[in-house]
Amino acid sequence: MTTVPKAENAEAHIAHLRSQITENTECGSNHYNLAVALMGQKEYDAAEEALHDAVDCSPTLAEAYVLLGGICLQRGDVEGCLRYNRYAVKARAGFAEGYANIGFILLQLVDGKNEKDDQEKIDTAIKNLRKAVVHNAKFVQAFTTLGNAYYMKGLLEEGIKANLEAVRIQPEFPIAHNNLCVGYLEKKEYAKAIEHCDIAISLGYEVPQGLQDELAPHRK
Repeated sequence: MTTVPKAENAEAHIAHLRSQITENTECGSNHYNLAVALMGQKEYDAAEEALHDAVDCSPTLAEAYVLLGGICLQRGDVEGCLRYNRYAVKARAGFAEGYANIGFILLQLVDGKNEKDDQEKIDTAIKNLRKAVVHNAKFVQAFTTLGNAYYMKGLLEEGIKANLEAVRIQPEFPIAHNNLCVGYLEKKEYAKAIEHCDIAISLGYEVPQGLQDELAPHRK
């Protein structure tokens, strides 16, 4: 798939893609690449139309469903984003990004209004995030989100393990270090919590002040 071009070349690139589509209207990749370029220009309505053309031509083009979900999320339509990512994993078996997105979105839908409903969302999120890391064992963001889901489930050890896997894959991933700080603080393993807090800060992550304040009495 193509990447978003620089601004000075964007219009020419879009014109070229439209020309390619005119010559071959049945190529889903051309429609998808046009959508990516249009999204780079923040032309979301036109991008959405191109993505629908893409999946009409290529129903297994899972990336197009993910981008449609992204447009929904940009509009504040979380349910629409969830729906399109579910289409993505149906379109292509083993599509890790789709499973990870489903897990992430479900966790955002946990609102504390109905405990049973919230637990079902967390359980389903964990199921999808596990699939994501099975299909992509180096998916750092998915491991981190899985760690959060475990924390929300009250599974502290599992959450720490998932975030440790994230930093094993990418040692300079600050969100995972912040999450490890949270987990170790909960376990009262203060030295480890401080270590990961300091790493996160050194990597430019804004560790919440409340978390830093809790650790302060335990610093030597």
